[in-house]
Amino acid sequence: MDSVRFLKINQDDNVVVAISALSQGEVLEVDGQKITVLEDVPAGHKVALQDVAPKQDIIKYGYPIGHAREAIARGAWVNEKNIKTNLEGVLDYTYQPSLTDPDFDKRNTSFKGYKRSDGQVGVRNEIWIIPTVGCVNGIIGQLADALKKETNNQGIDAIVHFPHNYGCSQLGDDHANTKKILQDMVKHPNAGGVLVVGLGCENNQVSVFREELGDYDTNRIKFMETQKVGDEFEHGMELLRDIYAVASKDQRTDCPLSDLKIGLKCGGSDGFSGITANPLLGVFSDFLVAQGGTTVLTEVPEMFGAETILMNRCQDKATFDKTVFLINDFKEYFIRNEQPVYENPSPGNKAGGISTLEEKSLGCTQKCGKSTVRDVLLYGERLKTPGLNLLSSPGNDLVAATALAASGCQIVLFTTGRGTPFGSFVPTMKISTNTSLYQRKPKWIDFNAGGIVEGQSMESVAEAFIQYVVSVAEGSYVNNEKQGYREISIFKTGVTL
Repeated sequence: MDSVRFLKINQDDNVVVAISALSQGEVLEVDGQKITVLEDVPAGHKVALQDVAPKQDIIKYGYPIGHAREAIARGAWVNEKNIKTNLEGVLDYTYQPSLTDPDFDKRNTSFKGYKRSDGQVGVRNEIWIIPTVGCVNGIIGQLADALKKETNNQGIDAIVHFPHNYGCSQLGDDHANTKKILQDMVKHPNAGGVLVVGLGCENNQVSVFREELGDYDTNRIKFMETQKVGDEFEHGMELLRDIYAVASKDQRTDCPLSDLKIGLKCGGSDGFSGITANPLLGVFSDFLVAQGGTTVLTEVPEMFGAETILMNRCQDKATFDKTVFLINDFKEYFIRNEQPVYENPSPGNKAGGISTLEEKSLGCTQKCGKSTVRDVLLYGERLKTPGLNLLSSPGNDLVAATALAASGCQIVLFTTGRGTPFGSFVPTMKISTNTSLYQRKPKWIDFNAGGIVEGQSMESVAEAFIQYVVSVAEGSYVNNEKQGYREISIFKTGVTL
């Protein structure tokens, strides 16, 4: 990244971003003006292009990302110590539609996926063991290990168990959320078969869970209450063998790209997130939507400060109203719990060059491109409308990725400038914002977007990325799958009995 030293993102910006570390005394030429760097500035961080008065806005991406806490001299390092958020609490909004769907040619490209009897399409054919309650976590682990040893995964992509700590001693929304997420998992198309394992005395009763599940394939989805059987291991293995006999016969067939549902997520962001990886996902999102496919943006607290951009891209007033509720409901959640609404970004974000929540949000929301917002989902709700969707979920990486997968996404795309190894219950592809991370963490990062600031065009990187996502949809494993990192986390807001 030494060929390009800095980047001015928008012509209205009064800061530039250091592409590589800048040294005190270094002279930058910006728009015909020479700027002397007054102190060492790390890569990804900001340098003031002009003297900034106290309370004057700092502009990046063409939007205010906060205001100066104190006077900031031209050439100074701009960071969380001298800039403060402009954001406030719950707001009133006005619908001012600005709909500009990008123009992408439709392609005849297809991918080979698993067509399910309910009309869904999976990109994996796995056997999942899902507990209704944390008390049986040990049992489901034994069952998964035994089935792997017995079958050697022949004819399927993986055998996975998903321990969690919930399903009992929960009330209200927490109890409802646990059931919704687990039921969403049971009916997810990436699962060729599922064994649901309960204890028998938990709040999340198997009989109620099964009834609320609605119609399902009894050859592929089976249930066991361990208190009601003699040897739960032997009984569980009998059920799993029946499931395996059905799922192992599934074959991939040609499916249009419109069958893809892709989650958009970021975590461990840095100063390059809004320049490389997030805009790359935006191009991909617009491309997939143009093919009739579906993308989903979540992390509601990381929309704060950029929410009006999303609101004005809503297809109609009803969708706008749902987006307003999405934003203000999450702000009220913070307020009810007597927590600051804008306690973000994280220490890692700040170290990477992000100073305020609106700076983070303006970078984060680029993941969804410029397409029209077609629908807004509550937490645990499943997708029903093709195109770009918004989903209610916190910013926490594992909670949000689980929510994306539960909504019906077959893959989650996860951009990061700091790196993370985790995976949700669907392929969780890591896209690095910078080449250094890609090179340092080859077992974490699947695709490098850092070349976008190293001379590669967005168009060429996006084309390579589209092809890579299609290959993953057709069965190529991403790193979290290769390493066996598969977890779930369910949003919890209330008391535990």
